[in-house]
Amino acid sequence: MRFTPEEIAGAQRTVYAAMPPTPQYAWPLLAQRLGCRVWVKHENHTPAGAFKVRGGLVYMSALRREQPHVQRVISATRGNHGQSIGIAAARHGMQATIVVPHGNSVEKNAAMRALGVQLIEHGDDFQAAADQARRLAANEDMHMIPSFARDLVLGVSTYWIEF
Repeated sequence: MRFTPEEIAGAQRTVYAAMPPTPQYAWPLLAQRLGCRVWVKHENHTPAGAFKVRGGLVYMSALRREQPHVQRVISATRGNHGQSIGIAAARHGMQATIVVPHGNSVEKNAAMRALGVQLIEHGDDFQAAADQARRLAANEDMHMIPSFARDLVLGVSTYWIEF
């Protein structure tokens, strides 16, 4: 997957409209222990506490431009992707539904709900949750956001550009 400099710059503008670049620091004791230079990029400083929020922001921005009629989105996840979609959907006035498997992290579920996500628990594993999300998308006229898509990767790539 390749991106043009213009695409990356556009993704950075989208991400930075929602959050600043995340800090990175050298950690000398860790470097000493490992015997090499070590820099740590603190993606825990994003609104979702993870780099995936970048992908959701860029994906949802592109979706809004390309399909402005979409009001409801759905996806399946075990956590960070769902928070990313929840944050990005809210920024664009969309309702997000996230399907997780039964037994998913209580903390991740609470974090998604706190972002306004409609959370549905279904199945015993990610595959069952993803299959249910696809069924609901088709039956309830929701846009299905996959776990892997070009715009998700483009958004996440802004993390590496900062490094």
